Amino acid sequence: MKTQSQFKQVALIGKYQSTISGPAGAHSRQALEEIADFLMDRGCDVILEADTASNMGMGGFNTLDVDSIGSQSDLCLVVGGDGTMLGVCRQMAKFKVPLIGINQGRLGFMTDIPLGQYQTVLEPMLAGEYEEDQRSLMLGRVLRDGHCVFSALAMNDVVVNRGASSGMVELRVEVDGHFVANQRADGLIIASPTGSTAYSLSAGGPLLHPSIDGWVIVPIAPHTLSNRPLVLTSAGEIAIEIVAGRDASASFDTQSLASLMHGDRIVVTRSEHKVRFLHPKGWSYFDTLRQKMHWNEGVV
Repeated sequence: MKTQSQFKQVALIGKYQSTISGPAGAHSRQALEEIADFLMDRGCDVILEADTASNMGMGGFNTLDVDSIGSQSDLCLVVGGDGTMLGVCRQMAKFKVPLIGINQGRLGFMTDIPLGQYQTVLEPMLAGEYEEDQRSLMLGRVLRDGHCVFSALAMNDVVVNRGASSGMVELRVEVDGHFVANQRADGLIIASPTGSTAYSLSAGGPLLHPSIDGWVIVPIAPHTLSNRPLVLTSAGEIAIEIVAGRDASASFDTQSLASLMHGDRIVVTRSEHKVRFLHPKGWSYFDTLRQKMHWNEGVV
């Protein structure tokens, strides 16, 4: 028996702002069309994000841009991988629209519903049986001579990197105006709990449970091995000043870049916006870790 959805206006976003051609594109288009039919059969008014519709060549649907989706929709389904979800999160957070991720990528820490199981999993969720999980965003700003020259939101991390052809950078790190240390390294990562499973983990950082109001600072290939990852409250302010090194840059979820000069300060604070994820009833962060990181494989 088909359950009528508690969500009236539902938006679909696919491989966001990317054109997919060939068999992969046809498969993605077919998946979106099937999901749209599934939602309409349960009484939902389906809206397709405009760039998704254009890139996939999908006509016959009502379309809206992201801002309009945020202001008019009750729910947003993101079909893709974590990279797709990252871009949507940053744009949709200010609207407080809940997001459900259907995984068409590889890892899927945030898009946690397998594409092949979406009908079984979505049915009770649309009826109101779900777990809500709120995640904080980071606000990163680049200050030059006291003026903000660049700003961006980040869901995973803010990263300061050395130039591609240069040696280490020297970075002065402050927390809430207090000097912490000068670090010489290939770079420095400030990661949220969500981002603790991404670049931070590769650089030796710890895993942070998403309910923790904290961040982790992780040096990338530090010159001094005593420079270790540091877990801090997300209620404070972290500032990184470029002391030495050429061609340094700052990235925000690897998608927004800013070229840096000596004396520039990258200031990171907690954004006022939070992302609302909906998960299936009984969802557990530890189940996700076990599955995605292949823990206990071969253990009976």
